[in-house]
Amino acid sequence: MKKEFAVIGLGRFGSSLCRELCMEGMDVLAIDLDEDKVNEFRNIASYAVIADSTDETTLKELGINNIDHVIVSIGENIQASILTTVILTELGVKKITVKAQNDYHEKILKKLGAHQVVHPERDMGRRIAHSIISNNILDYLELSEEHSIIEVIAGNKMINKTLVDLEIRAKYNCNVVAIKRNNTINVSPAADLQIEKNDILIVIGADKDLSRFEKRLVIDDE
Repeated sequence: MKKEFAVIGLGRFGSSLCRELCMEGMDVLAIDLDEDKVNEFRNIASYAVIADSTDETTLKELGINNIDHVIVSIGENIQASILTTVILTELGVKKITVKAQNDYHEKILKKLGAHQVVHPERDMGRRIAHSIISNNILDYLELSEEHSIIEVIAGNKMINKTLVDLEIRAKYNCNVVAIKRNNTINVSPAADLQIEKNDILIVIGADKDLSRFEKRLVIDDE
């Protein structure tokens, strides 16, 4: 079952995050006060609405409390960011990620109930998008415009199967370059190595291929 996301604030960071989540096939509700920004996402996101996120009634009407994960990426309006976070917390949203302007802002957000705080100047939108799609995706690093390397916890579909069984290279055109198990790292693992629970795989490939690999083998129903 796909997770449902809401991105509040469609500035540079929010737009990047929203586009990446949509490209990964997620259901996304895009929210902003700027009509032009919302119109830009009408044919990209599942839903795109003009709304004031500091209005609790409006968020209730949008069913925000039923969304699995809400990302608050409001620009420089710290007051709006804080108030939105408070409302989301009071509405019982399952997972709240908020963009922080500085360390002080981060401390406040965490005290107000934000589950995760990110700094766009330090974290890439694409990297964060992949990390919030599934708890199994630990890290995502862009190598070029079309190729990346990911670090993932073995999904349930992978456990007790060998790399040969999984056909990762044949089916997804991706390469497992290393496997972390406990405190050891197996570089260039043998094809007959059996995957165990909590193994961490480091996989390289084209973005479109990594996306297929993630959806089929990594992302479990959480």
